[in-house]
Amino acid sequence: CQERAGTGSELSESRTRCSAFWDACTMKAKWAIFTVLAVFSLLAVTSISNALDTREIDRVRSKEALDKQDLQVIDDFLADGVEELLNAQKFTDIAKLRTVILSRQSTTQKQYAQQFSASAFKHITSGLQASLTLPADRRIKVTVNLMILIDGLADPALMELSIAMLRSKDAVVRYWAVHSLTNDGVMKLLNSGDAAASQRARVVAEKLKEVVDSSEPETICLIAQFAGAVKIPQGEGLLLLIADARIKQYAAWKVAYELLDGTILRLLAEKILSGGANKTALAYRFGQLYSFAIQRYVKGGDYLTEVENQQLVSVLLGTEANCIGKLLGAPQTGIRRAIERGDDTGLWSEHDRLLGTDAKAGELATKIKFTYGPDSSGKMHDGPFALPAPPKTGPTTQAPSVSAGMRKRRDA
Repeated sequence: CQERAGTGSELSESRTRCSAFWDACTMKAKWAIFTVLAVFSLLAVTSISNALDTREIDRVRSKEALDKQDLQVIDDFLADGVEELLNAQKFTDIAKLRTVILSRQSTTQKQYAQQFSASAFKHITSGLQASLTLPADRRIKVTVNLMILIDGLADPALMELSIAMLRSKDAVVRYWAVHSLTNDGVMKLLNSGDAAASQRARVVAEKLKEVVDSSEPETICLIAQFAGAVKIPQGEGLLLLIADARIKQYAAWKVAYELLDGTILRLLAEKILSGGANKTALAYRFGQLYSFAIQRYVKGGDYLTEVENQQLVSVLLGTEANCIGKLLGAPQTGIRRAIERGDDTGLWSEHDRLLGTDAKAGELATKIKFTYGPDSSGKMHDGPFALPAPPKTGPTTQAPSVSAGMRKRRDA
């Protein structure tokens, strides 16, 4: 449901292939192909224009003052647009329809903007209700496309529709519901500083808390970025909740997509450096999550796939370079050097130096002044909790780990 652009290398290869093709063609062939493409493009534009007439809405957008009939034109445009989205089957038609609708939103005319927002809410709500009568597969596709439309509109008035979809049983619907509540356009509005915006931000933060435990890593990443960027105290609490959820998953050897923890650790570090209200709580989660990532890498052995090993290496190196050095006020390279040498003893030594042990606080705790815990008995600790040994039987689909045989293991 999401349009994807190619990478830089893919674009470069594409241009090279196109260049070779055109050089091999005659000028006559060039013009023949160009004519066919031009006709095809014209047909595509004509098709979408016929499906959703924009002449009246464009006329209304250019007016300085609107009357009742003009407001009805706006409402009719949104009604037709949503109806077309409900009926469209091809991805290209759906994408074009969204583009046409979104392109008619922006205006400096206050009456137009208010009516567009109200009509969008009314007809998208009707579209979501209508989708409930469709077969399951079709219902999900329609719902996703309406959520992507809401995401593009970035209108606070539509937030309650997104919030209602946070509990959807479909992961893609949930992803776009969260995306529509946390995208850059919405964040700019939520952080505008006025009382109404702050209240909306608090509502979103509280609703996102409710879905942290049930969300997939891609969705958790969106929630974490929201927690790091939103300018309300509840954002910090949401980030702590996410860190706790990941720590629990590490402890149970059920964590997925370790690269996500690089983002969470970075956001925790940024909050610490910016003087977060719960600095010691943030530092404890940072230290424990980073420790579990290191311990998983060392203790995982053949239980981990090569992809998981590579993701952990990325997290360990990235966090050392971009977070630990800033938190301690000096560049750190010990973890990188130990990993490059395949030296788990050296890696453990760096772990203990930075994060501490039960016998001695680490440099991070000494600098920021925090402890780990409490444990189940209420006791605080100078060092992070130990990660249990991995389950005896690893994933059945795992790939062999190249580095596992070189590792020395430390007992839990």
